[in-house]
Amino acid sequence: MSTNSRFHRAVVTGGGGFLGSYVCEQLLDSGVEVVCVDNFSTGHRSYISHLVGDSRFSLLEADVSQGFEVTGSVDLVLHMASPASIPEFYRLPIETMLVGGPGTYHCLQLAHRQGARFVLASTSEVYGDPLKHPQDEEYWGNVNPIGPRSVYDEAKRYAEALTIAYGKQHGVSVGIARIFNSYGPRMRPDGRVISGFIAQALDGLPLEIHGDGEQTRSPCYGEDTARGILAIAHSDYGLPVNIGNTQEVSIKDLALMVCEVAGVDAELKYIEADADDPRQRRPDITRAKRELGWAPRISLREGLRRTVESARRERQASDREEEQ
Repeated sequence: MSTNSRFHRAVVTGGGGFLGSYVCEQLLDSGVEVVCVDNFSTGHRSYISHLVGDSRFSLLEADVSQGFEVTGSVDLVLHMASPASIPEFYRLPIETMLVGGPGTYHCLQLAHRQGARFVLASTSEVYGDPLKHPQDEEYWGNVNPIGPRSVYDEAKRYAEALTIAYGKQHGVSVGIARIFNSYGPRMRPDGRVISGFIAQALDGLPLEIHGDGEQTRSPCYGEDTARGILAIAHSDYGLPVNIGNTQEVSIKDLALMVCEVAGVDAELKYIEADADDPRQRRPDITRAKRELGWAPRISLREGLRRTVESARRERQASDREEEQ
């Protein structure tokens, strides 16, 4: 365990989620005590089960939208709680808005009371279906405010505005991470492109592509994303920073790459396009490199290899349990 952090005790809302669990891990690895706050509406206990036995890790089950109390001192608040896939938006539309609105406000209040650094986990979806490519932080976005993705897009846009306003009015140190297309082990397949492709490939099923498959994404390995979020935390930078990988790939080519890495020859099945699906997505990470010294380390092919291997191990373990 290293102790190279400026922080002693951190609160991570949504710490039981995919990315939140990686952030909790990396904080603990750097010697920071972690309070994970989650109501598991979209997170999963298995993501943090390996952390529960650590004396420096504690779990508070609470809905951040309703407010919550943390006893003891805190010097970092990371607000990562939010549904983050289309099926989750459809299932929890109001909850998605509330965690971005009142949820963000409660977290900012906690940081204010504690004199803590606050970092918001925002999203590249604030750019909507972008008319500028690649997307830098100065771009204001092209978002449908009442479309099927709007509850997530607008919740994050509001959360960003609230973060900046609260920081200025109350003198709270704030940061904002605009996260691009993260993936990796632990990510469930429902509503997620890469984990969905991997599950279909390993099940011997056709890989389902929404639309024509020419839309692009820039997937970033989860450990790299978490490292970028914590780089923002350790800085004093107060404006949004893109955290993502600049390796852009079409959805069709991504499906083919998953098949290659998994060693399967699967059929590609084209189905109806998602409404308001962005046609292009690639971050300009000049600001992250300049202000944080951060850039992703894991290539897409290597990240896919690790994710496929993890999925295979999970299936083998599940099969052994069923046999017993």
